[in-house]
Amino acid sequence: MARIDVLMPQMGESIAEGTVSKWLKKIGDQVKRDEPLFEISTDKVDAEIPAPAAGVLAEIKVQEGQTVPVQTLVAVIDTEKGAVATPPAPPAPPAPRPEPPKPTPPPAVATAAPSAPPAPAPARPGPTPAVSVPKGDGGAETAEDRLRKRSTPLVRKIAAEHHVDISTIPGTGFAGRVTKQDILGFLERGAVAPRLAGAAPVGPIEHPVVEAWPGDRVEPFSKIRKITADHMIMSRRVSAHVTSFFEVDYTQIAELRRRHKQAYAERGANLTYLAFIAKACAETLRQHPVVNAAVSGDTIIYRRDINVGIAVALEWGLIVPVIKHADELSLMGMARAISDLGERARAKKLSPDEIQRGTFTITNPGVFGSYAGAPIINQPQVAILGVGAIEKRPKVVTLPDGSDGLAVRTLGMVSMSYDHRVVDGADADRFLADVKAMLQGFPEGAV
Repeated sequence: MARIDVLMPQMGESIAEGTVSKWLKKIGDQVKRDEPLFEISTDKVDAEIPAPAAGVLAEIKVQEGQTVPVQTLVAVIDTEKGAVATPPAPPAPPAPRPEPPKPTPPPAVATAAPSAPPAPAPARPGPTPAVSVPKGDGGAETAEDRLRKRSTPLVRKIAAEHHVDISTIPGTGFAGRVTKQDILGFLERGAVAPRLAGAAPVGPIEHPVVEAWPGDRVEPFSKIRKITADHMIMSRRVSAHVTSFFEVDYTQIAELRRRHKQAYAERGANLTYLAFIAKACAETLRQHPVVNAAVSGDTIIYRRDINVGIAVALEWGLIVPVIKHADELSLMGMARAISDLGERARAKKLSPDEIQRGTFTITNPGVFGSYAGAPIINQPQVAILGVGAIEKRPKVVTLPDGSDGLAVRTLGMVSMSYDHRVVDGADADRFLADVKAMLQGFPEGAV
């Protein structure tokens, strides 16, 4: 009887574990090769995992909601016809973890104890029990506390080398886990923090608990909602947000779209306003490097690459796939990239690399009718452009004889939130003025 193991896949070099968020098949179901079998959620991306072979789903080893390391056995497929599926075995209890050594001055290394040596056949972790255990300081340690500390070996090694308590670092990974980027950023910022008089300690992001009333419906955060919530709060804490607003006359672009939209569709591209806006931003960023930068401690990183992220609203949250080297794309290439990434984001087909290394972000709430907004910066970037609704409105125009008159024009607002630590108002407004000028005079030859 041929049995195929289904393992938790490695969804990127920095991904050490994944959460089974949903089983798309149940025990006893027939599955086809490459047919979606289950969904996983990591601290980078949600994705559907295909079956490695055709057959019958015989066993499910990891239940929905469980988080396990990559290469963990999650299911078994029986490739023999008429195979009898076996019920799922109860999850094995977690392997005992060594108690961390009692802290000695300085206390910051308390959680940086080395992990236990590998056993020949370690028990696979089951669901995290909803119990509390005593902390070293006499308090109660929750399951989430333990999850936060169970970071990757690399993160624990960095923490130990720098005498850092991982629990004091706000994590952006799953359930607040501290990633490599989190601890490196913390160390860069923390190099001067101890010398600042009265500086507030850095702590994990906490969401206040509110009482539910009778009749209310209470749902836990989804993985992507939790990550988004923590990331937005962290961004507000880190960056000094300022927002500028510009009105753009899209009348010329509306005419270009009318003339060329069908030809683009025949070549498999959707010629949207967003494609024009992304193209204008990508080209303009080269002339305004501070808008394409990042802050690292007390230094500014001027990014060489121009990688534009496009926020995509999903039914279960928000994700920002990234168009790499966007300044090198033609308008046709930009339109195709936006359509492709958006479709695969909704289908959970993105790879972790496709939502990383962005240098500038565009969000388009205008498709839902929003006039204008003040978006939150997507860290570690320093600027994000918001696109308002594009529609026909009355506009005062100058007539050929020099007099003023009213005309119907296709107008829309763009807003840009920027980090005032490095981007001054003049920098932001010059960038927006250049984007506006390009959009209002978009060259025919570039379509």
